[in-house]
Amino acid sequence: MSHHVHTAAIWIAMTLAGNALAQDDRTHWVTSWYAAPQPGWDSTFVLPMNVSAFLDDQTVRESVRISAGGERIKLVFSNRYGKAPLEIGAASVMTRMVTFAGAPHVAIAPGATVTSDPIALPVAPLSQLEVTTYLPKRTAVTGFHWGASQRISVAAGNARQARDISNATQMEGRLFLSAVLVDALPGGRTVVALGDSITDGNGSTPDADRRWPDFLARRLAPHGIAVANAGISGARLLKDGMGERALARFEQDVLGQPGVSDVIVLLGINDIGWPGSPFAPDDTMVALDELIAGFRQLAATAHARQIRITVGTLPPFEGALEGTPFAGHYSPPKEALRTGLNDWIRHAGIFDAVVDFDAVLRDPKRPRRMLAALDSGDHLHPGDAGYQRMADAIDIGLIVAHHPRAMSGAASVRSQ
Repeated sequence: MSHHVHTAAIWIAMTLAGNALAQDDRTHWVTSWYAAPQPGWDSTFVLPMNVSAFLDDQTVRESVRISAGGERIKLVFSNRYGKAPLEIGAASVMTRMVTFAGAPHVAIAPGATVTSDPIALPVAPLSQLEVTTYLPKRTAVTGFHWGASQRISVAAGNARQARDISNATQMEGRLFLSAVLVDALPGGRTVVALGDSITDGNGSTPDADRRWPDFLARRLAPHGIAVANAGISGARLLKDGMGERALARFEQDVLGQPGVSDVIVLLGINDIGWPGSPFAPDDTMVALDELIAGFRQLAATAHARQIRITVGTLPPFEGALEGTPFAGHYSPPKEALRTGLNDWIRHAGIFDAVVDFDAVLRDPKRPRRMLAALDSGDHLHPGDAGYQRMADAIDIGLIVAHHPRAMSGAASVRSQ
C-alpha cells in the first residue's frame, strides 16, 4: 500500500469514527424509570423480603411505566449488593432482544451495574414496557428492591420469548433491573424523588402507578422531563434501614442518574419513628440537630454538583401502624421532633424550594393526623388520593423553568 493510500485509509477510518462519536455526542440519555437497589436481609429482621432467596434457571418479567419518551432506550441492571457475578443469559424488552456490547448475555461483577446497548424502540411518554430477563445459573438474591406497589412474574426455564407467563409465580418488588434510560430531546432531564416508603408508594393501589412520583411524572411528561423514583421503604437519612442511609446512596441514586437536574427529598419519618419500635428496638431517639446536619449535607452535596434540591415537610403520623405488629412508630416526643424538623425545613433558606406535604395531608381539625380521605388506613402512608395531592402540591413551574447550566452562580450562594 502506498503512503498516500495508507494515509487516506487512516483519514477515512478517523472520519468514520469521528462521525460515530459526533452521533453519540448528539445523544442525550436521561433516566426515565428507576428502582433503587437495596441490600437483602436475613430472618432476624421484622419484615420478610417477599422474594426467593435465590433464582436458578428462571425468567423474570417486569412491567415498568417510563416517564419521558424517546427514540431509543437502554436498560440498566444492578449487582450493587451482589456477592458474586450476576449472569444474565438473555434479556428482552417488548419482544426485542437486548444486547450488551453486542452479546446477548453478560456477567455483572459484584458491586457493579451494566448498561445495555441502545435499543431502537421509540417510546411515548408514560409508556408501559415489559422487560424479561433470563437467569441461567443459581443466583443468590443479595440485592433487590422491596415493595408491594409492584409485582413481578418469575417463570421456570428460559421463557424470554413466551408471550404469556401467567402461570408464573408472583413476587412483590423488583429484581436486578434498576433503570430505563431514554434518548431524550436536548432539553430533556430527570427529577429524582429521594425518599422512603411514602415515595416508594406503600398504601397505593398495586400495579397502578399511583405513587406521588407517578402523578408528578404525568404533570412533567408534556415538558419532556422525566421522574426517577429513588424511594426505598424503610429508608432513613442518617442510618441504614431497609436500604443504605440516604447520605450514603445519594451519589449513586441521585447524582449518578443521567440527565439529573433536580432532586425532591422526603426523608426523616423513619429516623424519627423507627427507634424503640419493632424496626429498630435498640436505637435511641435521634436528635433534631442530627437531622438538620444531614439535610445541610444533602443540600451542599446537591449544590456542589449544580443539582436543584427541593425538600418536603414530613406528613402527619399520629396513630401510625397502631393495631399492627409494628406499633410504636408514633409517640408525643416523636411528634415534637417531626414538628421541629418541619419548622426548620420551612425556614432554613438553604433549599431551592420547599413543598409542604404536611400542610396538604393533615386533618385541619386534628393536625397531628392525616386526613382520613387521604390516608391509606395505616395513618402513616397516604392512599392514592393522598399521593395525588402530594404531587399536585409541587410547583412544577420552578422545575420546568430551571436549566442546569443556570445553577452554578446561585448554588454557590445557597450552599453557604
